[in-house]
Amino acid sequence: MTDSTSTPSEETAQNATLQKAVIVGMQPGQPRHVIDEAARFARLLRVPLVVAHVDVTRFVTYEDPDGYVHSAPIDINFDAGTAEFEVVQSEAGAALEGTGITWTARQLVGDPALAIKQLANKLDAQLIVVGTRKRGIGESIREFFTGSVAARLAHRQHRSVLVVPLEDPVPDTQAEIWTE
Repeated sequence: MTDSTSTPSEETAQNATLQKAVIVGMQPGQPRHVIDEAARFARLLRVPLVVAHVDVTRFVTYEDPDGYVHSAPIDINFDAGTAEFEVVQSEAGAALEGTGITWTARQLVGDPALAIKQLANKLDAQLIVVGTRKRGIGESIREFFTGSVAARLAHRQHRSVLVVPLEDPVPDTQAEIWTE
């Protein structure tokens, strides 16, 4: 089941059915084993799975008292986040087909750690699942300025955070983790 919630009343009604869910943060092209692990825990806990994509090209302008978030773009390319969300929905659909898991996809905006934390609070989520970051100089620079999403989630809220490796592990004999 997928759903791109568009109105405050629809979101409120859907949140009621998603209480205690497992939340997985997803990006386009992310290795499939991240969503597979999230689905495994949703199945074990017998709860729905919420696939969350955070559009970092938009920011929160204000939030209504009922929790509906209004946002504005940072960039004039309005469709960038929409296109990424469609890819995430498609990839999640392919990964979850035939699993029997009740799931939905949510497009969030702003800072990934804060957006996922807020969603977890709304749903009283049991677990948050995220992937590690990719190795490389670009990702190292991004993390330097924004910090690790997994670390920020682990330190800024009370839920368990499962961090799934995206790539093969770095050998113990390799001194530098990010060599690029």
